[in-house]
Amino acid sequence: MVVVPLSRPENDSPTTLGIVESESMNWIGFAAGGTLVTAGLLLLAGERRAGMVAAASGTALALLDQQETLHSWWNALPGYIDQVQGVLDKVQVAVNEIAVKREDLRRVLAR
Repeated sequence: MVVVPLSRPENDSPTTLGIVESESMNWIGFAAGGTLVTAGLLLLAGERRAGMVAAASGTALALLDQQETLHSWWNALPGYIDQVQGVLDKVQVAVNEIAVKREDLRRVLAR
């Protein structure tokens, strides 16, 4: 015997909710892309001020569209800063060692 599941009412369908949510996000993405393209065209046409305003608006819309990505980048930023600080510390140590060896070499050659 085959059991056939009863269909769920359309109000409870998760696909319907996903479609409505993705449509609003697509409009923001389209607006951001259009604004950035317009900004590029304005900059190419020599309208620097209007192009920069349009670019800032497009960037703000793109960031609004990608909030989760922005949050993850913001949370990862301290780790990257620590890594860069570690590299800079190693470079400073190497520069100090080179300076000491340079002084030693200069003293040897001055004799």
